Amino acid sequence: MSRPAASVRPDPHAEITALILADLETGVRPWSRPWTAQGAVSRPLRHDGEPYHGVNVLTLWVRAARCGYARPVWMTFRQALALGGAVRKGEKGAPVVYAAPVATDDDSDDPPEARRGGRFLKRYIVFNLDQIEGLDDRYPPLRCPDAAGRIGHAERYFAATGADIRVGGDTACYRPDADAVHMPAFDAFQEREAYYAVLAHELVHWTGHSSRLDRDLTCGRFGDEAYAREELVAELGAAFVCADLGLTLEPRPDHAAYIASWLRVLRNDARFIVAAAAHAERAARFLAERQPPP
Repeated sequence: MSRPAASVRPDPHAEITALILADLETGVRPWSRPWTAQGAVSRPLRHDGEPYHGVNVLTLWVRAARCGYARPVWMTFRQALALGGAVRKGEKGAPVVYAAPVATDDDSDDPPEARRGGRFLKRYIVFNLDQIEGLDDRYPPLRCPDAAGRIGHAERYFAATGADIRVGGDTACYRPDADAVHMPAFDAFQEREAYYAVLAHELVHWTGHSSRLDRDLTCGRFGDEAYAREELVAELGAAFVCADLGLTLEPRPDHAAYIASWLRVLRNDARFIVAAAAHAERAARFLAERQPPP
């Protein structure tokens, strides 16, 4: 039996983009929902407790929010069986992706970029712990630190980055020319965690400096495509950082205008959400690597 033609295989980039666009078109930023795991903010976790990264974080947050899953753990059908559990009959899994090894066979059904030696995405299916029987004792609920503990941890985290953070005024921004982050005073924010969400956003911009991760920060004016792309990277990076710190990502007051610009970018480029999530992941990792050892 011949393999199915490449054209009928799911396109992971298009599938992921459609998932994110569906929420953005209703005015919802899928990465800013209060994704809680029985009271604790978390990235999605693999069966062994390791966090998911990049665009898989977004797709699993979206699926959890839509289905009402309360726990952050996801695993394959076979992993559930190996651990002594079983996926409930009729449950539908969520697709996640990985970068597949390159292929060089000119006669293969793989995409052209793979045959040229480039990397491409392949998908597999995972299920949330809420869809699985027999594993509750193996995965106790995550415990959420109290507010004071979260705030103290965030203060130490951002101080350890070594960024030039200048507090004062009424504008939050990163200035590449001065290589400095400007923030309003802590008391200017209605919610304490909102201060750190905005600071995380600006520090993701800070990671893009030529002396660090060297992203293109010549973003032009608000509404330009380049501006929208870098802002999306900063938004996703802030979501990853806040989840790692156990903080809720508070929505920005100007989020509606940003959503309109992100919609234009994603409709024109189905691959960009994956690239933006990869840049955001690198930024979050860069900030984490500047932390002192535990």
